[in-house]
Amino acid sequence: MFFNSTSNRIKIALVFFLVVTAIGSFIYTQYLIEKIREKEHSGVELWARAMEYNSRPLYQDTRDELSAIMVEMSTHEGISDLVKNRWIRALNRAESDLSNASLDFIASELIIKNRFEIPSIVVDEDMNILGSRNTGNRELNEQIIVEYASQNEPIRIELGEGDMIQEQFVYYGDSAIIRTLQYFPYVQFGLLALFLGLGYLSLSSIKRTEQSNLWVGMAREAAHQLGTPLSSLYGWMALLKEQNNDQETLQIAHEISSDLQRMQTVAERFNKIGSIPELKPKKVGPIIRQVMEYLERRMPQHGKHVTLSMDVRSERRIPINPELFAWAIENLLKNSLDAIDSKNGNARVHIETHEHNNHYVIDVTDTGKGIEKKHKKEIFNPGYSTKKRGWGLGLSLTRRIVEEYHKGRIFVYKSAPGEGTTFRMMLPVNGNARKTAAKEEGRQNR
Repeated sequence: MFFNSTSNRIKIALVFFLVVTAIGSFIYTQYLIEKIREKEHSGVELWARAMEYNSRPLYQDTRDELSAIMVEMSTHEGISDLVKNRWIRALNRAESDLSNASLDFIASELIIKNRFEIPSIVVDEDMNILGSRNTGNRELNEQIIVEYASQNEPIRIELGEGDMIQEQFVYYGDSAIIRTLQYFPYVQFGLLALFLGLGYLSLSSIKRTEQSNLWVGMAREAAHQLGTPLSSLYGWMALLKEQNNDQETLQIAHEISSDLQRMQTVAERFNKIGSIPELKPKKVGPIIRQVMEYLERRMPQHGKHVTLSMDVRSERRIPINPELFAWAIENLLKNSLDAIDSKNGNARVHIETHEHNNHYVIDVTDTGKGIEKKHKKEIFNPGYSTKKRGWGLGLSLTRRIVEEYHKGRIFVYKSAPGEGTTFRMMLPVNGNARKTAAKEEGRQNR
């Protein structure tokens, strides 16, 4: 049943597209991150190897010759001390340049200027931090070592030769570009979800508007089509009453006139659908009582034995449209009567009114079969019905009359299977006070 609905299939397709896109984006992002990590590892390892390379004595023959020249110059008596010092400084600088030439080039050109700005630290065998780069203002302690170790494998380097070899380790973390890419799939997923959600809401809104316009057109056309035969029947009824003095015939004619008046009322109700109704200050008690009397006269025809009662605790006049309001009350009463088992000896429907938080509250309580919690909101959807016959439009129309035309709220106040149901209608006493009513509904649905 769930997959037979077109809207449900569209929802499933959208969710499937969103999930597939998110998974694809995540996989591709991880692929890019691994490729960048390989590049960054190569750069850090190159820098580590450069330090390792620099710790070893290079160009030993040249260094020995430079040392011999320095000794010879320092002992030569024909050269002044000023000249000796100047040449010795030059020779020392030459020896230093031989030691650091390769490291300076690699560090300055390949490492320091790299665009990834990889944060890294160098530690000794005892995990003491000897140096760092690109770590910003972070405190250099054991925590940063653990963090970098969880992100990348440390690189081991050896400094010196023979018995003088020292072991050091280079720990490095993820660059800014990797940290950014790690969050990219979630950002993309959120944007896609937002885009699809807005698209679905737009389509749903357009669909609801089209359906609403269709129902409005059908309702008003039905009211228009009923107008002509009703006018004709009124004429025939007047003629029948004039030409017959038989008491029984007049009684029948009176009942037919009542039904014609009822049909006229129904036609007027349908004609008001889709238009802005005129709200006038009215007492709701007489309107409710009139609807109850109408239903009481017709209950025996349907084999119903239900007690209808009401308790009006407020006589305040509130802005309503009498025809539409009566229709809403009638739909609620019919729904309650349909929910009651006629064999129940204590079958009862009770209407109670009172004022609360600037609202006129109307509670319709029945002793019917009740409503499961998962169906409390579905019952107001067009087409939802538990009866074998019926369009499932009664409560949907009632909600539209109450919420769209009267700016109120209607909801299931309380219900449980086998314990009956109470519908609550909250109409603003003055102006629009729907926010308070919405809070009341929220408390009851928790």
